[in-house]
Amino acid sequence: MAVDTGSPGSAPPTPPPDQPGGLRLGGVRVTWRSALGVVAALAALAVVVRFGGGSQRFETRVFRDPDVRFDFEFMFAYVPDFLRALWVTFQATIGGFALAVVIGLVLALLRRSRLRVLRWPTAFFIEFVRSTPLLVQLFFLFYGLPRITAIPEPLRVWSSLATLIIALGVHYGCYCSEAYRAGIGSVPKGQWEAATAMNLGPVATWSQVVLPQAIPNVLPALGNFLIAAYKDAPLGFAINVTGVMFFASTTASRTFAPLELFTLIGLGFLAVSLPSAFLLRRLERRIGYERT
Repeated sequence: MAVDTGSPGSAPPTPPPDQPGGLRLGGVRVTWRSALGVVAALAALAVVVRFGGGSQRFETRVFRDPDVRFDFEFMFAYVPDFLRALWVTFQATIGGFALAVVIGLVLALLRRSRLRVLRWPTAFFIEFVRSTPLLVQLFFLFYGLPRITAIPEPLRVWSSLATLIIALGVHYGCYCSEAYRAGIGSVPKGQWEAATAMNLGPVATWSQVVLPQAIPNVLPALGNFLIAAYKDAPLGFAINVTGVMFFASTTASRTFAPLELFTLIGLGFLAVSLPSAFLLRRLERRIGYERT
Protein backbone atom coordinates (compact mmCIF):
# COMPACT_ATOMS: atom_id res chain seq x y z
CA MET A 1 0.00 0.00 0.00
CA ALA A 2 1.66 3.21 -1.12
CA VAL A 3 1.05 6.25 1.05
CA ASP A 4 -0.27 9.42 -0.57
CA THR A 5 2.23 12.05 0.44
CA GLY A 6 -0.10 14.88 -0.54
CA SER A 7 0.81 18.30 -1.82
CA PRO A 8 3.36 20.53 -0.09
CA GLY A 9 1.86 22.38 2.88
CA SER A 10 -1.19 20.14 3.14
CA ALA A 11 -2.17 18.33 6.29
CA PRO A 12 -0.75 14.85 6.84
CA PRO A 13 -2.91 12.23 5.17
CA THR A 14 -5.09 10.06 7.34
CA PRO A 15 -4.54 6.34 7.42
CA PRO A 16 -6.90 4.43 5.14
CA PRO A 17 -9.42 2.19 6.88
CA ASP A 18 -8.57 -1.48 7.15
CA GLN A 19 -9.96 -3.34 4.18
CA PRO A 20 -11.86 -6.54 4.85
CA GLY A 21 -10.39 -9.78 3.73
CA GLY A 22 -6.81 -9.39 4.97
CA LEU A 23 -3.65 -7.44 4.25
CA ARG A 24 -2.59 -6.52 0.73
CA LEU A 25 1.08 -7.25 0.20
CA GLY A 26 2.80 -6.56 -3.08
CA GLY A 27 -0.44 -6.72 -5.06
CA VAL A 28 -1.48 -9.97 -3.37
CA ARG A 29 -4.16 -10.08 -0.68
CA VAL A 30 -3.00 -12.05 2.35
CA THR A 31 -5.92 -13.58 4.28
CA TRP A 32 -5.98 -15.69 7.40
CA ARG A 33 -6.30 -18.80 5.24
CA SER A 34 -3.14 -17.97 3.32
CA ALA A 35 -1.38 -17.18 6.60
CA LEU A 36 -2.35 -20.63 7.86
CA GLY A 37 -0.98 -22.07 4.63
CA VAL A 38 2.35 -20.35 5.25
CA VAL A 39 2.44 -21.70 8.80
CA ALA A 40 1.66 -25.21 7.52
CA ALA A 41 4.41 -24.92 4.88
CA LEU A 42 6.93 -23.82 7.51
CA ALA A 43 5.87 -26.71 9.76
CA ALA A 44 6.37 -29.15 6.89
CA LEU A 45 9.77 -27.59 6.21
CA ALA A 46 10.69 -28.04 9.88
CA VAL A 47 9.76 -31.73 9.68
CA VAL A 48 11.90 -32.20 6.57
CA VAL A 49 14.84 -30.37 8.15
CA ARG A 50 14.57 -32.36 11.37
CA PHE A 51 13.93 -35.82 10.00
CA GLY A 52 15.38 -35.57 6.49
CA GLY A 53 12.23 -36.22 4.47
CA GLY A 54 13.24 -39.81 3.73
CA SER A 55 15.51 -41.15 1.00
CA GLN A 56 14.88 -42.96 -2.25
CA ARG A 57 16.08 -46.37 -3.39
CA PHE A 58 16.52 -47.05 -7.08
CA GLU A 59 15.70 -50.66 -7.79
CA THR A 60 15.27 -50.77 -11.57
CA ARG A 61 17.58 -53.36 -13.11
CA VAL A 62 17.58 -52.83 -16.86
CA PHE A 63 20.68 -52.80 -19.07
CA ARG A 64 21.11 -51.06 -22.40
CA ASP A 65 21.35 -52.86 -25.72
CA PRO A 66 25.03 -52.75 -26.76
CA ASP A 67 24.06 -52.96 -30.45
CA VAL A 68 22.33 -49.55 -30.55
CA ARG A 69 23.97 -46.16 -30.35
CA PHE A 70 21.30 -44.57 -28.14
CA ASP A 71 18.86 -46.91 -26.35
CA PHE A 72 15.58 -45.03 -25.84
CA GLU A 73 13.90 -48.09 -24.34
CA PHE A 74 16.62 -48.27 -21.70
CA MET A 75 16.26 -44.56 -20.90
CA PHE A 76 12.47 -44.70 -20.53
CA ALA A 77 12.75 -47.75 -18.26
CA TYR A 78 14.48 -45.55 -15.69
CA VAL A 79 11.87 -42.77 -15.73
CA PRO A 80 10.15 -44.00 -12.50
CA ASP A 81 13.47 -43.96 -10.64
CA PHE A 82 14.24 -40.55 -12.07
CA LEU A 83 10.88 -39.17 -10.86
CA ARG A 84 11.58 -40.42 -7.34
CA ALA A 85 14.96 -38.72 -7.41
CA LEU A 86 13.39 -35.56 -8.83
CA TRP A 87 10.99 -35.45 -5.88
CA VAL A 88 13.95 -35.32 -3.48
CA THR A 89 15.53 -32.53 -5.52
CA PHE A 90 12.21 -30.68 -5.52
CA GLN A 91 11.97 -30.95 -1.73
CA ALA A 92 15.45 -29.53 -1.33
CA THR A 93 14.77 -26.68 -3.76
CA ILE A 94 11.47 -25.56 -2.26
CA GLY A 95 12.65 -26.00 1.30
CA GLY A 96 15.93 -24.19 0.69
CA PHE A 97 14.31 -21.32 -1.16
CA ALA A 98 11.64 -20.90 1.54
CA LEU A 99 14.48 -20.48 4.02
CA ALA A 100 16.35 -18.16 1.67
CA VAL A 101 13.39 -15.79 1.35
CA VAL A 102 13.14 -15.42 5.13
CA ILE A 103 16.88 -15.33 5.80
CA GLY A 104 17.38 -12.80 3.01
CA LEU A 105 14.83 -10.40 4.47
CA VAL A 106 16.36 -10.68 7.96
CA LEU A 107 19.86 -10.07 6.61
CA ALA A 108 18.66 -7.10 4.54
CA LEU A 109 17.10 -5.50 7.62
CA LEU A 110 20.21 -6.16 9.72
CA ARG A 111 22.43 -4.63 7.05
CA ARG A 112 20.26 -1.50 7.09
CA SER A 113 20.68 -1.18 10.84
CA ARG A 114 22.21 1.99 12.23
CA LEU A 115 24.25 -0.07 14.70
CA ARG A 116 27.67 -0.94 13.34
CA VAL A 117 27.84 -3.97 15.63
CA LEU A 118 24.98 -5.44 13.59
CA ARG A 119 25.65 -3.94 10.17
CA TRP A 120 29.33 -4.81 9.76
CA PRO A 121 29.20 -8.51 10.79
CA THR A 122 26.12 -8.97 8.60
CA ALA A 123 27.88 -7.43 5.60
CA PHE A 124 30.94 -9.63 6.20
CA PHE A 125 28.78 -12.77 6.48
CA ILE A 126 26.93 -11.98 3.25
CA GLU A 127 30.10 -11.36 1.30
CA PHE A 128 31.79 -14.44 2.76
CA VAL A 129 28.92 -16.76 1.82
CA ARG A 130 28.54 -15.26 -1.65
CA SER A 131 32.29 -15.59 -2.28
CA THR A 132 32.58 -19.28 -1.38
CA PRO A 133 31.25 -22.20 -3.45
CA LEU A 134 28.05 -23.91 -2.38
CA LEU A 135 29.80 -27.28 -2.55
CA VAL A 136 32.39 -26.18 0.03
CA GLN A 137 29.59 -24.95 2.30
CA LEU A 138 27.86 -28.33 1.96
CA PHE A 139 31.03 -30.18 2.97
CA PHE A 140 31.53 -27.90 5.97
CA LEU A 141 27.94 -28.28 7.22
CA PHE A 142 27.85 -32.05 6.72
CA TYR A 143 31.39 -33.10 7.64
CA GLY A 144 32.96 -30.20 9.54
CA LEU A 145 30.20 -28.79 11.71
CA PRO A 146 29.43 -32.09 13.53
CA ARG A 147 33.04 -32.09 14.82
CA ILE A 148 32.52 -28.82 16.71
CA THR A 149 31.43 -30.34 20.01
CA ALA A 150 30.88 -26.95 21.65
CA ILE A 151 27.65 -26.63 19.62
CA PRO A 152 24.65 -28.66 20.85
CA GLU A 153 24.14 -31.81 18.77
CA PRO A 154 20.68 -30.89 17.36
CA LEU A 155 22.24 -27.72 15.91
CA ARG A 156 25.24 -29.39 14.25
CA VAL A 157 24.20 -32.91 13.18
CA TRP A 158 21.60 -33.12 10.41
CA SER A 159 20.54 -35.60 7.79
CA SER A 160 21.82 -35.25 4.23
CA LEU A 161 18.62 -33.67 2.89
CA ALA A 162 18.32 -31.30 5.86
CA THR A 163 21.93 -30.21 5.33
CA LEU A 164 21.25 -29.48 1.67
CA ILE A 165 18.12 -27.47 2.52
CA ILE A 166 19.96 -25.39 5.10
CA ALA A 167 22.94 -24.84 2.79
CA LEU A 168 20.68 -23.68 -0.04
CA GLY A 169 18.75 -21.46 2.36
CA VAL A 170 21.83 -19.73 3.72
CA HIS A 171 23.60 -19.49 0.35
CA TYR A 172 20.69 -18.01 -1.59
CA GLY A 173 19.48 -16.07 1.43
CA CYS A 174 22.61 -13.95 1.09
CA TYR A 175 21.81 -13.31 -2.57
CA CYS A 176 18.17 -12.55 -1.76
CA SER A 177 19.27 -10.08 0.92
CA GLU A 178 20.97 -7.91 -1.69
CA ALA A 179 17.85 -8.02 -3.86
CA TYR A 180 15.71 -7.04 -0.86
CA ARG A 181 18.09 -4.23 0.02
CA ALA A 182 17.87 -2.82 -3.48
CA GLY A 183 14.08 -3.11 -3.46
CA ILE A 184 13.76 -1.37 -0.10
CA GLY A 185 16.12 1.36 -1.31
CA SER A 186 13.86 1.95 -4.32
CA VAL A 187 10.94 3.00 -2.11
CA PRO A 188 10.69 6.83 -2.41
CA LYS A 189 11.82 8.80 0.62
CA GLY A 190 8.45 10.56 0.69
CA GLN A 191 6.76 7.27 1.56
CA TRP A 192 8.86 6.95 4.72
CA GLU A 193 8.16 10.58 5.65
CA ALA A 194 4.44 10.14 5.07
CA ALA A 195 4.39 7.03 7.26
CA THR A 196 6.10 9.02 10.01
CA ALA A 197 3.63 11.88 9.59
CA MET A 198 0.75 9.40 9.92
CA ASN A 199 2.30 8.16 13.18
CA LEU A 200 2.58 4.61 11.88
CA GLY A 201 4.62 2.24 13.98
CA PRO A 202 7.58 0.30 12.60
CA VAL A 203 5.50 -2.83 11.98
CA ALA A 204 2.76 -0.95 10.13
CA THR A 205 5.32 1.05 8.15
CA TRP A 206 7.14 -2.05 6.94
CA SER A 207 4.10 -4.28 6.38
CA GLN A 208 1.73 -1.73 4.81
CA VAL A 209 3.99 0.85 3.17
CA VAL A 210 7.54 -0.36 2.47
CA LEU A 211 7.37 -4.08 1.69
CA PRO A 212 4.29 -3.89 -0.57
CA GLN A 213 6.27 -1.51 -2.79
CA ALA A 214 9.65 -3.24 -2.45
CA ILE A 215 8.67 -6.88 -3.04
CA PRO A 216 7.31 -6.44 -6.61
CA ASN A 217 10.59 -4.76 -7.54
CA VAL A 218 12.65 -7.74 -6.37
CA LEU A 219 10.33 -10.46 -7.65
CA PRO A 220 12.26 -11.00 -10.93
CA ALA A 221 15.49 -11.48 -9.00
CA LEU A 222 13.85 -13.87 -6.53
CA GLY A 223 12.47 -15.90 -9.44
CA ASN A 224 15.94 -16.18 -10.96
CA PHE A 225 17.34 -17.32 -7.60
CA LEU A 226 14.65 -20.00 -7.37
CA ILE A 227 15.63 -21.42 -10.75
CA ALA A 228 19.32 -21.21 -9.80
CA ALA A 229 18.65 -23.05 -6.52
CA TYR A 230 16.86 -25.78 -8.47
CA LYS A 231 19.91 -26.19 -10.69
CA ASP A 232 22.28 -26.24 -7.69
CA ALA A 233 20.23 -28.69 -5.61
CA PRO A 234 21.76 -31.74 -7.42
CA LEU A 235 25.08 -30.88 -5.75
CA GLY A 236 23.62 -32.70 -2.77
CA PHE A 237 24.83 -35.96 -4.31
CA ALA A 238 28.22 -35.09 -2.78
CA ILE A 239 26.72 -35.68 0.68
CA ASN A 240 24.57 -38.64 -0.42
CA VAL A 241 21.29 -36.82 -1.02
CA THR A 242 19.37 -39.20 -3.30
CA GLY A 243 18.49 -36.58 -5.89
CA VAL A 244 18.83 -36.63 -9.65
CA MET A 245 22.62 -36.49 -9.78
CA PHE A 246 22.90 -39.28 -7.23
CA PHE A 247 20.47 -41.32 -9.32
CA ALA A 248 22.36 -40.69 -12.56
CA SER A 249 25.86 -41.27 -11.21
CA THR A 250 25.08 -44.45 -9.26
CA THR A 251 22.95 -45.94 -12.01
CA ALA A 252 25.52 -45.08 -14.70
CA SER A 253 28.28 -46.76 -12.67
CA ARG A 254 26.14 -49.91 -12.52
CA THR A 255 24.87 -50.01 -16.10
CA PHE A 256 27.82 -48.32 -17.90
CA ALA A 257 25.32 -46.13 -19.79
CA PRO A 258 25.89 -42.52 -18.73
CA LEU A 259 24.69 -40.96 -22.00
CA GLU A 260 21.06 -42.06 -21.71
CA LEU A 261 20.84 -41.34 -17.98
CA PHE A 262 22.34 -37.87 -18.06
CA THR A 263 20.21 -37.08 -21.12
CA LEU A 264 17.18 -38.11 -19.05
CA ILE A 265 17.98 -35.77 -16.18
CA GLY A 266 18.77 -32.97 -18.65
CA LEU A 267 15.34 -33.34 -20.23
CA GLY A 268 13.79 -33.54 -16.77
CA PHE A 269 15.44 -30.28 -15.74
CA LEU A 270 14.11 -28.57 -18.86
CA ALA A 271 10.62 -29.97 -18.24
CA VAL A 272 10.58 -28.30 -14.80
CA SER A 273 12.65 -25.15 -15.38
CA LEU A 274 10.89 -23.83 -18.49
CA PRO A 275 7.30 -23.97 -17.08
CA SER A 276 8.57 -22.52 -13.79
CA ALA A 277 10.18 -19.59 -15.59
CA PHE A 278 6.97 -19.04 -17.57
CA LEU A 279 4.83 -19.01 -14.40
CA LEU A 280 7.22 -16.59 -12.70
CA ARG A 281 6.97 -14.19 -15.64
CA ARG A 282 3.18 -14.41 -15.46
CA LEU A 283 3.30 -13.64 -11.74
CA GLU A 284 5.54 -10.63 -12.36
CA ARG A 285 3.11 -9.24 -14.96
CA ARG A 286 0.11 -9.91 -12.71
CA ILE A 287 1.59 -8.12 -9.74
CA GLY A 288 2.78 -5.27 -11.95
CA TYR A 289 -0.74 -4.96 -13.38
CA GLU A 290 -2.39 -4.94 -9.94
CA ARG A 291 -0.06 -2.18 -8.74
CA THR A 292 -1.17 0.17 -11.52
